[in-house]
Amino acid sequence: MAYYAYQAKTADGKMKKGKINGETESDAIKQLKAMGLIVFDIHELNTVLYKDIYIGNPIKNKDFVIFLRQFATLIDAGITLVEAVAILEEQTDSKPLKKALKEIKVSLEEGIPLSEALAEFPRFFPELLISMINAGEVSGNLDEIIDRMATYYEKQYQLKQKIITALTYPAVIGLISVFITIFLLAVIVPIFTDMFLSFNQEIPPYTAMILNISSFAQQYWWVLILLMLFVFLVIKLLERNPRTAYLIDVGKLKIPIFGKFIQKSILARMTQTLSSLLNSSVPILQAVAITERVIQNRVVKHVLRDSREALESGESLAKPMSEHWVFPKLITQMIVVGERTGSIDAMLKKVSEFYEQEIEEASDKLKALIEPVMIVFLSLVVGAIVLSIVIPMFSLFESF
Repeated sequence: MAYYAYQAKTADGKMKKGKINGETESDAIKQLKAMGLIVFDIHELNTVLYKDIYIGNPIKNKDFVIFLRQFATLIDAGITLVEAVAILEEQTDSKPLKKALKEIKVSLEEGIPLSEALAEFPRFFPELLISMINAGEVSGNLDEIIDRMATYYEKQYQLKQKIITALTYPAVIGLISVFITIFLLAVIVPIFTDMFLSFNQEIPPYTAMILNISSFAQQYWWVLILLMLFVFLVIKLLERNPRTAYLIDVGKLKIPIFGKFIQKSILARMTQTLSSLLNSSVPILQAVAITERVIQNRVVKHVLRDSREALESGESLAKPMSEHWVFPKLITQMIVVGERTGSIDAMLKKVSEFYEQEIEEASDKLKALIEPVMIVFLSLVVGAIVLSIVIPMFSLFESF
């Protein structure tokens, strides 16, 4: 819902100024006419106070995938674009999406192409989707393109869920370890500290070290929080610099165990995207450029840029990829075969399907591997603190 400032004349000829909220400018004018006003001027208020503010993506991935699949189904059933958008506007539970669809419906009724209508909401609809729909409008197979994009985003959503599932367990165990450690250092250890001091017993060096850590954590806990915030801000600032951001992305791909998993997920998305674009008759240079913007990892992004430049100079798409460590031979060999046979899209589709299967298997292996590792880690952390309490207690018992 947006706010509009208006100037209008009443039935008795008096001028009136005010503000009104409406889904669109047309909706606001209709409301004013229903109030018996003759509108002379109306414009949207663009200040922060009158804007809907969304942090991050306004639409959840799940809502977006459901919307696109329903849209594809309606179009496939022979329903017009305007009717399909109107139906989806009524059905969706997402308020931001509902507002966007209402304005898109108005644009379609005015004869504006769907791709241009969607482009008015770049935070809602990705560039890839808009480019593909534009290609569908030009080629006349819009229904097929929308169905293909629904399948594409469903796969992307499933891929993301697999990655989240694989990484959730270690993250949860890690947080539990932190909370248990803080609880032991801040609550349990001080109790035993007072007891040891009351008996005037000599505290072993190891126990003294743990007690000092406990004392520091209690007195300067705010320093630890500030330190974590500082590290977070430094990383964010470093990511603004292209060179350091590139090195950070290299580091992500080099992380033991997780690096290969991240690499496979990025390559799966890249091959899926490029295959979908080429299969929809998007020119290869444009397809590589769009894929380059879609992929977030700067290492893969830079190689795609080099591949696009290689194509522009008449060389093979696979040449820069074959010279970089981030691309396995499987991808470069399949692209070479695709270039020779004129079926790069089919070859890339096979590669993406292979990596999807690889990610699923890697996800299961990762969970199976991480579970015992995290349990051992948690046991060592807790055991180290408990041991610092047990050691002096034995000395205490011996003194009696």
